Amino acid sequence: MFRKVLVANRGEIAVRVIRTLREMGIGAVAVYSDADRTALHVRLADEAVHIGPPLVAESYLRADRILDAARSAGAEAIHPGYGFLSENADFAAACERAGIAFIGPPASAIEAMGSKTGARARMSEAGVPVVPGGTARHPADARATAARLGYPVMVKAAFGGGGKGMRLVAREQDLARSFERAHSEAQAAFGDGTVYLEKAIALPRHVEIQVLGDKEGNVVHLFERDCSIQRRHQKVVEETPCPAADERLVERMGEVAVRAAKAVGYFSAGTVEFLLDRSGEFYFLEMNTRLQVEHPITEWVTGFDLVREMVGVAAGRKLGFDQRGIRRRGAAIECRVYAEDPARGFLPCPGPGAALRAPSGPWVRDDSGVYAGAEVSRYYDPLISKLSAWGPDRAVALARMRRALREYVVAGIRTNLSFHERLLAQPEFCAGRYHTGFIEAHADDLLADRVPEHADARDLCVALAAALAGQERRQRQAATAAGDAERGSLSPWVRAHRMSR
Repeated sequence: MFRKVLVANRGEIAVRVIRTLREMGIGAVAVYSDADRTALHVRLADEAVHIGPPLVAESYLRADRILDAARSAGAEAIHPGYGFLSENADFAAACERAGIAFIGPPASAIEAMGSKTGARARMSEAGVPVVPGGTARHPADARATAARLGYPVMVKAAFGGGGKGMRLVAREQDLARSFERAHSEAQAAFGDGTVYLEKAIALPRHVEIQVLGDKEGNVVHLFERDCSIQRRHQKVVEETPCPAADERLVERMGEVAVRAAKAVGYFSAGTVEFLLDRSGEFYFLEMNTRLQVEHPITEWVTGFDLVREMVGVAAGRKLGFDQRGIRRRGAAIECRVYAEDPARGFLPCPGPGAALRAPSGPWVRDDSGVYAGAEVSRYYDPLISKLSAWGPDRAVALARMRRALREYVVAGIRTNLSFHERLLAQPEFCAGRYHTGFIEAHADDLLADRVPEHADARDLCVALAAALAGQERRQRQAATAAGDAERGSLSPWVRAHRMSR
């Protein structure tokens, strides 16, 4: 087993990985940019290496600096987390050449699934159902492909993800403009402007299967996650089990996902994503060759630590179980807590948080990369935390999540906490009847802060005064608790570093 691992990431996922490394008795090395000198992942690591200025192109995306940091710290392996270099086949290959283990899949599998058009072709050859689609090398080619598929269509970036370089086109007259926008956005985000077209499936669900494999060819699945609640094609709420999938459908999707992984020689943790239509048919969307943001809900219901499994596989261990040994218990849901304003199109709202108090209690988990007073940087994704809850069934899991959301205190910056509270109270969502366009379809209910029509001015003043008093009290408690936690959580390296300044 490894003695020291470098975590090539930041924020909550770096904290998440560091915690498992600590439990395994493995030394954890953090990397940080100028903007992250006091970040939580730096405070928790055993040691940390500076890698550059705030811009990701000069820090977290610099493979050469990451490798230099690993060498200087004596790290035997690198865990890439998600985003940044996690799905960069060249980086995985460079780690191998440097004699440093890459805690993830082989470079060949990353490359095979890195191009969505190439991945579609490979999956079709392997008998995996794919969404009908075609090329869009230039506007004229896009028009020909769209005419063959029939509108509506999706213009999608061939490389990358996270909703970038993606446009829904309902009419031919909108295609050229959408093509140019998707192409430009893909070029800016991923360094490659290649796009392609897919037939748009009406009101689908976005359902993914977690897979896990070892270097001896053993691959299993750990059930599904429903990730249909999205804004700007980016997930904000995930749950398992999928309310629309019965046991047989999940079994079929799992078998196809395992087949897809084996087709590219996959090992480590990965996710095969599908679109599920209203008739129960499903289609391959893409494979994320890394740990997913929403992996905690799979850990809740299966009991597996996916980071621990990834580290073990990278060190050459076989999976200690087969498909028959994997059982699901209960239900889990995750809400991504962002510094953003839902009422203004989910506009990011970075800045320093004056106070933060995360919820706790039975069966509640908060994966966070910030602390009270810490800044949500404008240079990076405005994620504050991933709040998840478990229950023996969906109703209990939802009730726990509602309770946890009411306990969450973030002051000083705008967040989407009230959006989550409204969503979890929405009748159609509570009934499990939703799809990828759910937020847009229910925007009036979910995105506007409304004042009750029956409330008069005096009622409002009384209610506001009570709310402000309670908020002030919670903020003082949160600030005190966070200060105590911060002082107690400083690593020996950070304490020594502070003393030397």
